[in-house]
Amino acid sequence: MKKIVHLLIPVAVLFGCGQNKPAPSSVSGDAAFQKLSDDYLTGYLAWRPANGVALGYHQYDGKVTDMSKESLGKELGRLKDFDQKLAATDTASLSPKMFYDYRILRSAIKNEILSFEDMGAYNRNPMTYAGAVDVSIYIKRNFAPIEDRIKSIIAIENNAPKVFAAAKLNLKDTLAKPYVETAIDIAKGTTDFLGGDLKVALKGVKNDTLMAAFNAANKTAIDAINGFAAWLTKEKLPKANNKYAIGETSYKKMLLYSEGITLSPEKILEIGLKELKKQQDVFNAAAKTINPNKKPVDVYHDLQKDHPTAENLVPDVRKNVEAIRKFLTDKNIVSMPATVNLKVQETPQYARATSTASNDDPGPFETKATEAYYYITPVDPKWTAQQKEDWLRQFDYYTTDNVTIHEAYPGHYTQFLHLNASEATRIEKIFGSYAYIEGWAHYCEQMMADEGYGHNGDTVLAAKYRLAQTGDALLRLCRLCVSIKTHCQGMNLKDATKFFMDNWYQGEKPSYQEALRGTFDPGYLFYTIGKLEIMKLRVDYKNQEGANFSLKKFHDEVLAHGMPQIRLLREVMLKDSSTWKEVL
Repeated sequence: MKKIVHLLIPVAVLFGCGQNKPAPSSVSGDAAFQKLSDDYLTGYLAWRPANGVALGYHQYDGKVTDMSKESLGKELGRLKDFDQKLAATDTASLSPKMFYDYRILRSAIKNEILSFEDMGAYNRNPMTYAGAVDVSIYIKRNFAPIEDRIKSIIAIENNAPKVFAAAKLNLKDTLAKPYVETAIDIAKGTTDFLGGDLKVALKGVKNDTLMAAFNAANKTAIDAINGFAAWLTKEKLPKANNKYAIGETSYKKMLLYSEGITLSPEKILEIGLKELKKQQDVFNAAAKTINPNKKPVDVYHDLQKDHPTAENLVPDVRKNVEAIRKFLTDKNIVSMPATVNLKVQETPQYARATSTASNDDPGPFETKATEAYYYITPVDPKWTAQQKEDWLRQFDYYTTDNVTIHEAYPGHYTQFLHLNASEATRIEKIFGSYAYIEGWAHYCEQMMADEGYGHNGDTVLAAKYRLAQTGDALLRLCRLCVSIKTHCQGMNLKDATKFFMDNWYQGEKPSYQEALRGTFDPGYLFYTIGKLEIMKLRVDYKNQEGANFSLKKFHDEVLAHGMPQIRLLREVMLKDSSTWKEVL
């Protein structure tokens, strides 16, 4: 790792303390900071045991977050206490590596406080509770004997009534309608899973006493979740409002704490609209190459007819995954280990309602269930012929390769492999930047098209891959624009849906779902932000390295330092400190 030079301005801007003039300090030196960060992580995971399990820390198996009002108050107080301790840290006494971790941790804590206070995670968002009884990891990953995992499921399910009793006390009287409706859908999906797929997954267990306890706990959880959904429907939905915008002040905090970005939302929107027009021009040019006699959107829809059969969907994806990995190695695009453990499988039944394709990596501290999954949701045999065709159109060969690039190689799974092989610290493995994680995978889509994946010089075939890639880029650009317009400029759900339809060229249903997501995930602008930041970093790094530049060298370096804000990555990779703040 290159030496990280201490920077005065970002600390002063982001955290209100200059490194050259520390506040009265209670923490000085690497050892003291290490102890402080370890203490924070102990409390962080103790209050969020599900996070701990996902990370691979199985001392948290079967435990549930206490969401009572008293517990929420204590956790918020703990967050603020550590924020103050970090504010009083003598950052000048820290080594470059520790100063790097200091800023990652400080941002993570700021984000948690923002979630409590500005985002209303616990008093304005019923989705927080609707998805709280999630036991899928206990059947998805074989990290312990099945009997032990069932005991964890029982413990979690028996706690369900407490979770929803707390929800009813914590949530405000009037809630945002999109939040309520989505929470009801999540609750219904959870009970469908508990009453269906979970039971199917455990039907082979022969321990009658244990299964009797499971069935009782499972009924308790299902009844509690159904009761919560009914309460939302009866008590909250009739008086729900459309006040879901977080406002410009909170939006600026999100940009700052999440990614160290000080640009105004208006400036980012200006950049996004300009990039949207640019990508639409590329989209139109690719369509013209394929068929100059049709409208670009019609060419795009024609492309979707070129898809696998229902029977060949997963086998074809599996075959193309390996073709993509070979392309990376042959072209020296990024370092790849000789041995990988990625399984291409059908999406589990419980996740099919909300996913077409997804990546599921083990936690960075998992030592037993270390396989990763690339899930593809198959056609449902019960669907009509038209429904089957509509579903398969989402998996045209060009778009599916683009999705595989995003989810597997060189996207998220490659990201995971490099993280695990790196010398990243615990802080760097636990706390990740939204823009870095999704921006990298989204960047890879365009990078692979630029490098010529899939067509061997065939102009029309190249245009088909480019059309699919830019189609996905338009989606992410629309997310950026709609996020800012929704949360800072008062755009309503109807107009947001129309924006997607007009600029992404998809129908009303998928456009509405994307607009709906924007009401509760304003951070989905970070797909595009991260991609643009990485592209800017590549230009600057190439200018710095000159004849020593290679794409493989750049990519390996980007993937070698945890999951940081791109702003911090610029400090690691660029020698000229005057360029560090120029993220876009």
